[in-house]
Amino acid sequence: MSVTAIRVDLQLIADMVDPATRALDVGCGDGSLLAYLVNFKRVDARGMELSQTGVNACVANGLSVIQGDADADLRDYPDDAFDYVILSQTLQATREPREVLRQMLRVGKRAIVSFPNFAHWQVRLRLVFGGRMPETPSLPFKWYDTPNIHLCSIDDFRGLCRDMGVRIERAIVLDRNSRPINLPPLLANLVGEQAVFMLRRD
Repeated sequence: MSVTAIRVDLQLIADMVDPATRALDVGCGDGSLLAYLVNFKRVDARGMELSQTGVNACVANGLSVIQGDADADLRDYPDDAFDYVILSQTLQATREPREVLRQMLRVGKRAIVSFPNFAHWQVRLRLVFGGRMPETPSLPFKWYDTPNIHLCSIDDFRGLCRDMGVRIERAIVLDRNSRPINLPPLLANLVGEQAVFMLRRD
């Protein structure tokens, strides 16, 4: 596995993680982010992945990964077991996003979350004028086979953090070319295709 070039959103997450810390990557997939953290930032990085294929890929590359489900298995970790708990492009696929976020902030001193923005202007246009559930690069599935069961907008997520008393330490919004954009929240919610948030308990 090449760990020199990872997805832009994963690179942004990696940049938020301090070297020589402890991190849990929930829904770690093939372990691209884990490998980067271990090899380039000397992070004691562990993974949790639901799919056996992903677990096998991680283990084959010498990464420490268990098979598990964010909705059920985060409860098994003690308080403050990690400096960071990461959930990349997975929150919208969980059954109880609020509870998953609460568990992340219990298990980790900080949580890093990335997700696609359902309020992106292309999504809005396709839904309004096409009358059907939209498909975009960040939401590429048909409505009947999507793993995404709790889609949200950037503003929705900010609202959830307010309701939960969670402090947003950093927020990065990416355009459709995965470039960070710096706009007021209203515009960012319109043109951002995905977002990365770093959170901590208030």
